[in-house]
Amino acid sequence: MSTPTTSFGREAAGAIARSKNEPAWLVAQREEAGELSARLGLPKPEKLPLTRWTLDHYGSNRPGQPVASAADLPAPIAALLPENSGSLIVQHNSSVVYAKLSEELKAQGVILSSLEDAVRNHEELFRKHFMTAYAKDEHKLSAVHGALWNGGVFLYVPKNVVIEEPIQALLFADDAEATFMPHVLVVAETNSRVSFVEQLASGLANATGTLLHNSAVEVFAKAGAVVQYAAVHQMDSSAIDIAYRRAVLDNDSRVEWIIGDLHNGNAITDTKSVLKGNGSTSDSKIISIGTGNQRMSLTTQAVHFGRSTESDMITRAVMKEEATAIINGITKIEKGATKANGQQTEKVLMLSPKARGDANPILLIDEDDVKAGHAASVGQVNADQVYYLMSRGISRKEAERLIIHGFLDPVVSEIPLEGLREQLHRILERKLG
Repeated sequence: MSTPTTSFGREAAGAIARSKNEPAWLVAQREEAGELSARLGLPKPEKLPLTRWTLDHYGSNRPGQPVASAADLPAPIAALLPENSGSLIVQHNSSVVYAKLSEELKAQGVILSSLEDAVRNHEELFRKHFMTAYAKDEHKLSAVHGALWNGGVFLYVPKNVVIEEPIQALLFADDAEATFMPHVLVVAETNSRVSFVEQLASGLANATGTLLHNSAVEVFAKAGAVVQYAAVHQMDSSAIDIAYRRAVLDNDSRVEWIIGDLHNGNAITDTKSVLKGNGSTSDSKIISIGTGNQRMSLTTQAVHFGRSTESDMITRAVMKEEATAIINGITKIEKGATKANGQQTEKVLMLSPKARGDANPILLIDEDDVKAGHAASVGQVNADQVYYLMSRGISRKEAERLIIHGFLDPVVSEIPLEGLREQLHRILERKLG
């Protein structure tokens, strides 16, 4: 169903929900989000005039063709899958087309499905968590997502279940006219453990329009749970990447974010951990490479509510040509979060005099008995390091390449899939030229 940009609102959102035979409460939720989208303003990232971006091209419902096995997936999608795909879910344009979960994990109560299937088959779990960490009334983009989300991923890990192999999701678009707004919902129960790997890609080489990817991730780690969430985003320059990620942590739980924001077009990403429980911890590692005339806003946040909570945030970006990135690190320690420890580091390498990278570390502290610190740097490749490598017979170009890869390696090496790590290296080589 088409969603024209001039008239989208409550009525259009409700019509979409009813066309999918969704329950009345979800129809009402989409309608409310549609109404909000018509009156809320866009977020206001520093120094990025979003009114110039094509953010009102919502597309229409263009579902992919469901397949029975990974071997039947379209060639461009199959080419992105690691050799051993294991547990896997694939979204093609506006719908999930394939999902596979081992019988062993099913027997332990693990659930892996599209979010749309979760509405029908696991309504109570879905309704309890969906869009509670990322609210539809935050701004216009969140409201649009709340009204139009499609496909998506629902992963549920029961109490005490430890999943050894990563669960994988591939989100792929090759139709610029498709509504492409996946939502990933991960619920890890008490003392469970899971690694989740999200890969976002596109095949829009001949597209004339702008694809809007407006996505959200919500992770709920219950007491003692550990969730590792890795994501690699790389779409064509004609696409816009909007990615809001949220994690809510209970007592003694942990989330690890490993993010490669390597999209080729304009992007807004916001990765936030809410350390609600005592003793909870968050570790965020994020890399990005800007090329051409890209405009990016990359924000990482940690909000401490619980006592003895710890957060560490590392962002490293490389900027080429005329690319611009605004990199924000925000550590917030609320009143009562005694013994909290929040640390952050933002580093930007500039490879061109016309490139720009702003690193903005922000500490907001409302409690005395805490530790907090930040470091930020923006500069060029270290000349002494280049000279040292050249003195060992390495060319200047190769020396700079080695230094840049070393600069990014603390994140790349953490990707929990060998095949995806290799693919990430290829992306880096291509973007760094």
